[in-house]
Amino acid sequence: MLEVEDVKAKVVAIASKPARSSRILENGCILSVGTENLLALLRDGGPQPTASLGDLVNSSRSKAMQDLAELESLGLVTRGGKAPSRGGRRSTIVSLSDSLRYVGVDVGATSVSVAVTGGYLNVLQYAEEESDVRSGPVAILDQVERMIREAFGVASGPLPAAGVGLGLPSPVSFSTGRPVAPPLMPGWDNYPARDELAARLGTAVTVDNDVNIMALGEKHSGIARSQDDFLFVKLGTGVGCGIVVEGEIYRGRDGCAGDIGHIRAGDPTISCHCGRTGCLEAQVGGHALARAAILGAQSGESPRLEARLREQGRLTAMDISRANEFGDPFANRTIRRSGQVLGEALAGIVNFFNPALIVLGGGVSGFGQLLLAELRSVVLDRSTPLATSGLQLELSTARERAGVIGAAWLASDTFLRHATNAPAALPASAG
Repeated sequence: MLEVEDVKAKVVAIASKPARSSRILENGCILSVGTENLLALLRDGGPQPTASLGDLVNSSRSKAMQDLAELESLGLVTRGGKAPSRGGRRSTIVSLSDSLRYVGVDVGATSVSVAVTGGYLNVLQYAEEESDVRSGPVAILDQVERMIREAFGVASGPLPAAGVGLGLPSPVSFSTGRPVAPPLMPGWDNYPARDELAARLGTAVTVDNDVNIMALGEKHSGIARSQDDFLFVKLGTGVGCGIVVEGEIYRGRDGCAGDIGHIRAGDPTISCHCGRTGCLEAQVGGHALARAAILGAQSGESPRLEARLREQGRLTAMDISRANEFGDPFANRTIRRSGQVLGEALAGIVNFFNPALIVLGGGVSGFGQLLLAELRSVVLDRSTPLATSGLQLELSTARERAGVIGAAWLASDTFLRHATNAPAALPASAG
């Protein structure tokens, strides 16, 4: 349980935003704005004593108790157990209902991950399958729907969840839930992913860029929990950056903020699939590193990678990581070079944005501390002393689940802020 001042900082932004005085659920129940703040408090801060609720949501005790009673009547919260004594009568503990469920979906270039969470975004079920985003939106959404329904054991009909969050490896128009001009994703441009999946599942769906949901996941359950201004850099098949400002995702006017994969850095002659040269993604993205591994194997620079290529017929960025663990000089140089090129690109961003923290996530971040050390060295060398005086550079601690947790957070935020789109106040229990 968090202290009053710790949790108060988490909900003050929500409490201070302009909002309507109430939300009307499809089952006819009216959810007031004060109850939104209380639900967000419980989601992010955990169970709380009733005596502290008024202070935590910046309202009078009587108003807080009124909001609590409303949430209890909807079955969204429960009371049980006693809080530690504060010198008087012990108050009861308020918790989110055990039946509240959200779904987080992280679609990558080569895999789909699905998680079912509780109200606190604790992962109850998790599944990951191989996929190919180039197979098109219908095939991918078929796979997503099947995985979600298998998790709930519901073959058809509305999903017993308060909402679904979906992350896609593409620029996304957040207001429409549609991908916009995604590279190497035929059939996805302007596809109504949000509306299509919502129609299939019978519940609200929110869609965002995959790096943004990773940033949200790291903010909720990873190393960025205590930071409000940070960058989450995804190193996977592509390269992207989630930007968090004052605790919230910054998407830019059109939803493409953080698309750093096509910043020019490193070797200016290397061709990129976008048609330009010298792009960051063309040098440190997963496909680029796989090509580098194959060249190292075929040239004889890396006998270990050469043997691995003969054995399995292909190489990935992770083969470089494994070769480095066995002391392979080519793999070591490749990882160091990746850190240097990434550091060159991020140094200018550090000067511009002045983040408190940069988190590295995604599959290529599995290069670990060697990559991080090179990155840190270049950023500290090329950024101003003031911009780096308190800067932390760390590997993701939410790891492969950052995306699904962030997507579930997005679903919960939609449920709290726009309850008119929710199918019911309380879904049936699942998982």
